[in-house]
Amino acid sequence: MEKIAITGTGIVAPSGIGKRQFWANIKSGRSFVKEITRFDASKYPSHIAGQIDDLEKYTHVSERLLKKIDAFSHMALIASEMALQDAGIDIKNEDPNLVGIFLGNAIGGWLYAETELRDLYIEGREGVSPYMASAWFPAAPQGQVSIYYGIKGFSKTVVADRASSLMAIGYARKVLSKNKLNMILAGGMEAPVTPYALLCCNTYGALSKNNSHPSEAYRPFDKKRDGFVIGEGSGIMVMESVERARSRKAAIQALISGYGTSCDAVDRINPASDGKELARAIKMALDDAGMSADKIDYISLDGLAVDIWDNSEISAIKSVFGARAKDIPASCPKSMFGNLLGASGAVDLISTILAMEHSLIPPIINLDEPADRSLNYIGKEAKEQKIEKALIISRGRGGINAALVIEK
Repeated sequence: MEKIAITGTGIVAPSGIGKRQFWANIKSGRSFVKEITRFDASKYPSHIAGQIDDLEKYTHVSERLLKKIDAFSHMALIASEMALQDAGIDIKNEDPNLVGIFLGNAIGGWLYAETELRDLYIEGREGVSPYMASAWFPAAPQGQVSIYYGIKGFSKTVVADRASSLMAIGYARKVLSKNKLNMILAGGMEAPVTPYALLCCNTYGALSKNNSHPSEAYRPFDKKRDGFVIGEGSGIMVMESVERARSRKAAIQALISGYGTSCDAVDRINPASDGKELARAIKMALDDAGMSADKIDYISLDGLAVDIWDNSEISAIKSVFGARAKDIPASCPKSMFGNLLGASGAVDLISTILAMEHSLIPPIINLDEPADRSLNYIGKEAKEQKIEKALIISRGRGGINAALVIEK
């Protein structure tokens, strides 16, 4: 399958809104995980998160529209605008029938839903906003981006737990390589820092309970790991054919050259402990890219900070890369700002593109003593490293595996 160009990226994350701020913060290795303060979360087993408190400073969306949408759609609109500006695209000059939107998320827009359901029980049905039906469901951001820009081409929302946005990007690449569209806005968004969404995440049983030390809580691959920390945000990119990007003299930030996906099919929540299906997804991505495993020089890890997830991820990498697994630099920048669930893959991809651009790998923070030393972890602080070809891994509950290969 042909390579597809990424020509613009937009990022809304706890560690920064916009590429410049986001990169400055993740390369410095600072934690952006804090105690949740926007509602009383003290009774939850885990009440820490990566949060965004200054979204309105960056918005281009009218007050009127904000009353009709959930925060996850708002984040998607801001990230989409940034991506289009970054790509140098004026959407008014595009054929709307040949532009698509491929987005992923895991849980939908719960802040809007919770507020309206509360009003339903207090005030009755008259108290519920008529926009409730269109604000909370997982495809709402796709709809809002479509309406805002007048985009009318083939589009899709993917809901596959934490693997959602990487799968959406993989799907978008497939569609573009068939010349069905000129351009796609692809990525993901998530806004889980709400009372009910946090409750759902807590019942999963995989969140860190290190509430007294938020900045040290998310510690993928470390001996003292006790689960991941949720975060909110959005990562969206402009994707188009290499030919089209070159014809309009766009700066190509990266090329997507391979994608693979598989399912473990062993448990409704946990992955298979052997990592065999994840290894198969990685091999599929490499085969799709027409690339041997020895060409990869950076791995962006999924890094859930739960024993079975981390260990099976290591097993999969060792299975594919063999003895080289100890040499390839591997990192998990989301340890700094939280796991953005359905948006995590898109944000990991943007982190990797920035690492490629700056020849600098942002670190896994809180990795004091690796539980397994089989990989070449970039811990503590950023490391200078030229990256030509990288692998991004994203996984979801129930053993959903997604792997993407990109090139400089």
